Amino acid sequence: MATLNDLQAFDVQGADASVWVFKTSNATGVPRFTGHWIGITEELGAEIKGAVATSRATITETLEYDILVLNDESTALTIPTDETYAPLIVAQVANQTPARKVRNLRHLANSKFYAIKFVNAQGTLLAVRKTDNTWASKKTAGVIKMVYTDDELDVDREPTFNIQPFFDFFVLNDHIFILNKPRFESALLYKTGHADAFESLTAEPEFTAIFADVAPITEFVGTNKLRLRRAIAIQQKAHYKDANFMNNLKQHYGAMDLHIQFDAQGRIIPTPESCRDIFQALLNFRLDSRLSGELFDVQHTEPVG
Repeated sequence: MATLNDLQAFDVQGADASVWVFKTSNATGVPRFTGHWIGITEELGAEIKGAVATSRATITETLEYDILVLNDESTALTIPTDETYAPLIVAQVANQTPARKVRNLRHLANSKFYAIKFVNAQGTLLAVRKTDNTWASKKTAGVIKMVYTDDELDVDREPTFNIQPFFDFFVLNDHIFILNKPRFESALLYKTGHADAFESLTAEPEFTAIFADVAPITEFVGTNKLRLRRAIAIQQKAHYKDANFMNNLKQHYGAMDLHIQFDAQGRIIPTPESCRDIFQALLNFRLDSRLSGELFDVQHTEPVG
């Protein structure tokens, strides 16, 4: 298992480097990544290696990836590659053949993300970043680009593509180290996985059995990214499968100021107004402080002891 020490010890300066650009599609419901590689000059390679080293050096600790957890600037979230679509990317960069080389600008324009590939005796490291608007084919509409040469300004007709000095995530062997969670999820279409998981949750008999009607829950979540995350967290915590937890909810929801209704069979009756409180309850995010006697809504819970 790749660790933070392995990431920090990877010899970027001594590695061979190339740039891979990827376009993505999800028209059939199955994510597809199309990658092409391009060589880089020694000068650009040195700049990129310095940027990767700087970006990597900001990481001082790691946390396991969780649907609801956000990291700060010195913490990387980690997740096994096989729990994401990253293996599709890794398989393509391993096939660095002439047929996959960038041959024209259309291979570069409108790319969704780029991956700097480093190869040495230690293996392969990918430093990945979502592209900015300089990669969009229509970015120059209505703009006259200029370049300063020999004390004059001249029209610059050459396309330019920016590589940012900080990266969204690193892929090393069997693990991903995530510095920017939203951009990681966007680049690897991780939200697609959230939608699929939510669909499986609403088809799960143990989940649907606690509701008089699950349709309002489905409408409440929709395609909202945060609500999808919270729904998957509900599935991971699985409090709805715990009879004691559900009995406690029925007994104490009023005292916890949770606006939830139950039918004669003890099932939750979801409404547009109550869905938020239902999620807070199933996430166990409504807490009662013994110290202040106040109720609190929290974003994440971690058992003590």
